[in-house]
Amino acid sequence: MRRTRTLAGIGIAAVALLALTACNSGSPSNPGGGDESDGGDEALFEVATDVSLEGSPTFDAMTERDGVVIGVKEDQPGLGYLDVTTGERSGFDVDIARWIAASLGFSEDQIEFKPIASANREQSIVNGDIDYYVGTYSINDKRKELIDFAGPYFVTGQGLLVAADAEEADALEDFNGKTVCSATGSTPIQNIKANFPDIKTQEYDLYSACVEDLLSGKVDAVTTDQAILIGYAAQYPDEIKVTGGLFTEERYGVGLPKGDDALRSHVNELFTDGGETWQAIFDANLGSSGIEVEQPEVDAY
Repeated sequence: MRRTRTLAGIGIAAVALLALTACNSGSPSNPGGGDESDGGDEALFEVATDVSLEGSPTFDAMTERDGVVIGVKEDQPGLGYLDVTTGERSGFDVDIARWIAASLGFSEDQIEFKPIASANREQSIVNGDIDYYVGTYSINDKRKELIDFAGPYFVTGQGLLVAADAEEADALEDFNGKTVCSATGSTPIQNIKANFPDIKTQEYDLYSACVEDLLSGKVDAVTTDQAILIGYAAQYPDEIKVTGGLFTEERYGVGLPKGDDALRSHVNELFTDGGETWQAIFDANLGSSGIEVEQPEVDAY
């Protein structure tokens, strides 16, 4: 039976992330986190053994390769982040990706993380460049035409990041005539282009490039999922801030090859039955504020 949790609400949950920076939640010698050298908690999950997944061509490819290739983001503090100095990856999404790999029988040294830009995610899955993708990947019907999703495993919404001295914004219309930046192919930038023609847009492969433009005054705002923006605001608390509420609901899913129902069912079952592990991963990466957030129900479409 799944453990119930207090639902703090999407907006409250996102605000709770404000104090977060990139947490070191795992390493090659200790997947899933836990500082064993200092007598801390054990790893958040164990690597399964004798795994069989009949009818999954993706799992068959992993087994033949003796490894798993996972698409991720690496510029999103607290979610998917690469420390270029240490080479360690951290974040909620990264640990979700590790958990899935462990459930399939793959240890950290059998994982290849591959950074994929937002605009290239579907094609990377279709081409077989990666086995699955975990990286603030919003589930929508257009993407489902090309790939499948497991989950959702997290819910957030579109928000805005502005200069610290900018006026508060309550609606996207407040940016009519101004320039808003986001990642190419992201749901938020598509929303602005489709529904707010008076807003100018700037697009890059990486959100970090948008943040650099905001810090230098080249754009007026950055838009994406609020969970991502809060991580950046925590890095530059005196220069930028999150403004307004949530303008959409974004449901993060695991991107999978189209038609691999066996793998999708496996991941959905992992999320459904692994509530305590999900909560431990959330707490390790995004839970330092003490706010409790509800794990979303799986959509077994």
